[in-house]
Amino acid sequence: MFKFATLYLKNTFYPLSVPDSINIEDGQLVLVRTEKGEEALKAIEVNSQIAEIWEKSKKMPEPLPVIRVMSQKDLQTLEEIKKEEVTSFFKCQALIKQHKLVMNLVQCRITFDRRKITFYYTAPERVDFRALLKDLTQVFTRVRIDLRHIGVRDETSILDGMGVCGKPFCCSCFLRKFEAINIKYAKDQGMPITPGKISGTCGRLLCCLTYEYSNYIEVAKGMPPVGSSVMTPDGLGKVCYLQFLTGTVAVKMEDGKTKEFPKDDIEMVDADVNVEIDVPVSLNNYGEDSNVDMRTIKQLEDDRNSSTGNV
Repeated sequence: MFKFATLYLKNTFYPLSVPDSINIEDGQLVLVRTEKGEEALKAIEVNSQIAEIWEKSKKMPEPLPVIRVMSQKDLQTLEEIKKEEVTSFFKCQALIKQHKLVMNLVQCRITFDRRKITFYYTAPERVDFRALLKDLTQVFTRVRIDLRHIGVRDETSILDGMGVCGKPFCCSCFLRKFEAINIKYAKDQGMPITPGKISGTCGRLLCCLTYEYSNYIEVAKGMPPVGSSVMTPDGLGKVCYLQFLTGTVAVKMEDGKTKEFPKDDIEMVDADVNVEIDVPVSLNNYGEDSNVDMRTIKQLEDDRNSSTGNV
């Protein structure tokens, strides 16, 4: 049974294969052999019950073999590598500028064994970096160089940070896969169609728009559209907004007062009710006459290369 795991690619826990000769404590840095080379990762103790369920699961990732617990000398080497990553980043960035390439360098990573150096970058279009790679091989000798194109969502998950909710980015914590999102998700949930309120640091629509969407759709069933004429227990009126979370409908009555009713207590009618309502922008059919910039909306919805899986 696996006693330790580590958080590795795509916010996924990988079990650690620990030889009997190695003693590990929770939170220790260990040297692990991965597909990218030798890397320093934190060992996390796994609850025995979770480990048992994990082993029976068909989705358990391939165990990563532990080479040794990081010694004081290893920790010093790791510190040196972190400094090398910074200097290597700026060297590569200077070469990118020299070659006038339309690409944004995001991060540089060097494996513990110093056999591989990876440069992560974002770019709106395909980049011909053959000349850049040639120069990089002259600067970084005796090391394998990997130029890896990632999406803007991948970039945000790598750099980490705090979301508008005040909590760490979902993509940096638990999200393993980015779902396709369009503006309809925000519109159907009655959110204001304001780019700054419905987009994340990555410049794309918030991932959390998908979390409760199915619940909103379920609650919205049987609700009349905003602006429709309805008959309520108190008389005729017009629907001015919907309360999805409470399952109620706000109706502006003919006397000008607004009242809320359970959706089952009202009925749509084919009548001309003399009531004027202000339709929220979020529920409006935005278009050329709307205050919403459609080009901005399309950019928020653009999922091309937003996530490549190359992290």
